[in-house]
Formats: sequence, C-alpha cells, structure tokens
Amino acid sequence: LHVHTQYSLLDGLSKNEDLAAAAKAYNMDALALTDHGAMYGAVHFYNSMTREGIKPLIGMEAYYTPGDRADRSREFKTHHLLLLAKNLTGYRNLMQLTTIAHLEGFYYKPRIDWETLKAYKAGLIATTSCAQGEVPWLIGKGDFPAAEARFQAYLELFGDDYYIELQRHDGLEKTLVPLNKELLRLSRKYGVPIIATNDVHYVRAEDARAQDALLAIQTRTTLDDKNRFTMIDSPTFYLKSQVEMADLFADLPEALRNTRK
Repeated sequence: LHVHTQYSLLDGLSKNEDLAAAAKAYNMDALALTDHGAMYGAVHFYNSMTREGIKPLIGMEAYYTPGDRADRSREFKTHHLLLLAKNLTGYRNLMQLTTIAHLEGFYYKPRIDWETLKAYKAGLIATTSCAQGEVPWLIGKGDFPAAEARFQAYLELFGDDYYIELQRHDGLEKTLVPLNKELLRLSRKYGVPIIATNDVHYVRAEDARAQDALLAIQTRTTLDDKNRFTMIDSPTFYLKSQVEMADLFADLPEALRNTRK
C-alpha cells in the first residue's frame, strides 16, 4: 500500500512493468501506487498492473503543510500524507489535490493544506504515513500532546477511512520502534485499525545502490559525501514478499489482515 515508482522523480527507481512482474511472482493480487505529490504515472501503472492481472490501487503520498498552501516562507515543515482512492470519487479528488498542489501550493514541493484536504477528502483513505507524516514527526520530536491532537483532527476528518500505518525497516529501529510503540498506544486508545506497509522505492534488494545514486542527484551531492541524505543504511526499501512481511509482522497479524482489507 506504500509504493514509489520511477514517477517519484529522482527518488523512486521502480519501473511499473518490473513491479507488476514481481507482484505476480509473489502471487499478490493488488498493488498500490503512492508516488510523491503527483500522479504522473497513474495510467502507466494501471495498464502495467492490469496486463499482469494485478488490481491497481491508485493513491499518492501527498506533501502536506500545516500552514497556508500559498505561504512561501520556510516557517512550516512539509509532511508526507498517504492517500488511497477507494472509488471513482476518490480518484477524481486525488487529481484535484495534486492539481491544486502544483498550481497553488508549489514551494520546493507540490503542497496541499488542511483547507484543501477538507474540500477533497471524499472517497479517500488516509494513513498516519511514514516517519515523515505529521503525527509520526511530532511523536519523533517528543511532542506527544501535539501529536495526539493532530491525530484526533485527522480521525475526525476521515473517520473510518483513517488508519495507523506501521513500518519496520532494518537499520531504522532507533526511530521506528519507539514511534510504532506510541502509534500502537493511539490505536488502542481510539480504536483505529493498524496496517502494515513497506516503503517501496525499488523492486529488488540489489537495486539499493542505484536508488542511492538517484538521491545523490536529487540532493545535488555525491556518493562519497558522508553528510548527504541517504537510505543505503537500511537497504530494505524493496518490494517484499508475503512471506517476508508475515515474518516481519509476526507479532501483529492484525496489521497484515487490515492491509488486505
């Protein structure tokens, strides 16, 4: 449910045809598209999946700003927000959101704000997203009251279409273990279902080095720069099989069941 393709420019390495072939080899029957802030690859993704008999789920990992989308200052951090279309209305609203993000909210990234999200939330499923989501980011800062307040706001906005997203990546335990612990607390307190996702940026584990080169290009640096942004310390952002995911979340089988749901 959290997949970046080659259309997450200079970030995702996954070709749609390769993703479809891998999903078929793993006997998966559905796969989601959640590129960063855009839907450039939606038609290509849809066609690639349907040719292999895979159900394409269309989504987007939007860039959300807690400020005004028209604000061009650096006052507000941009957060990730995973959105999935559950019907045609949701698909159309995704197109509205990405269009507004590019035409009205673009500032380094195509951004949406709370006002836009409220206007076009119909037909969409939302999650707490990765560690760069607003709620997880506040948890990571140690601001638990603010994180819970924002969690409540999203829950009120999306209702039964809001889910707590849990990720587990080798090498990132220092960040993800305490984060997941707090997210599980919120799940129990508010009765919000958990889902297990894998933040896919490339198809095979051996593609990690090539994807790292893309990030170096994006950040205008070189591979030998020790201070640059990199994901190579955790080369696990590949499309994992059902067996791998079942092993990774063996203690939380409901997260896998909810992902299927």
